[in-house]
Amino acid sequence: MTVPSACPCGSGRRYAACCGALHSGTREGKTAEALMRSRYSAYVLRLEAYLLRTWHPDTRPATLDLEQDQTRWLGLNIRGTQAGGPTDQTGQVRFTALYRTGAQQHHLDEESRFVRLNGRWVYLDALDPDA
Repeated sequence: MTVPSACPCGSGRRYAACCGALHSGTREGKTAEALMRSRYSAYVLRLEAYLLRTWHPDTRPATLDLEQDQTRWLGLNIRGTQAGGPTDQTGQVRFTALYRTGAQQHHLDEESRFVRLNGRWVYLDALDPDA
């Protein structure tokens, strides 16, 4: 993996001081948004083990195959959060992620749910936008 200087999550911080610290395990995400940003960066960098480790065991897939995935992630925009702070047990993060597959550019609008599990934030699932 080529280590980027700027963090892919769009925070404006250096990767090593932002999502890189979470990816390496030297720091845990203190908020649901921090975990969301680190998971986006993990998709950009194809860090399957990190994504699986930060996914709730009840909703986590058995495997990921990002090496075969042709998606190129282009940017992340956090649109809002609900709870998910340092003392909360649950949180939600609304975001838009831009990506390209082949010559087509797309966007993913999602509201992700996070919970604390054994004191750590983990991704639970995405709310159904049609519900």
